[in-house]
Amino acid sequence: MTDGAKKFRENVFTSSVRAGKRTYYFDVKETKNGEKYITVTERKRRYNEDGSYKVEKHKIFLYKEDFDKFADALDDVIEFVESGKIPEKTEYSDEAEKNYTDVSFEDLDTERTE
Repeated sequence: MTDGAKKFRENVFTSSVRAGKRTYYFDVKETKNGEKYITVTERKRRYNEDGSYKVEKHKIFLYKEDFDKFADALDDVIEFVESGKIPEKTEYSDEAEKNYTDVSFEDLDTERTE
């Protein structure tokens, strides 16, 4: 792998949270055209009866135009869990639709090295 290709595959920024048998990775990555996006990866170990294990990964992609709506929805469900009260109906603006960036999977770096 060339230095340029290796540099492209590195995360711009990363943070992780360990929660029992799970680890959550919050990675900022960049497309070939310089657009930043976030991947959230859940990594967990599944143990077999013989003591061996396999690693399962689940990943979601969050794009800049969806950050506010995602954060608002996350705040709503956290508020509900903590208070038991359904939050007032939040209307999520489609203002972000005007600033939509069309990102194709070819632009994304989907490999993760650990």
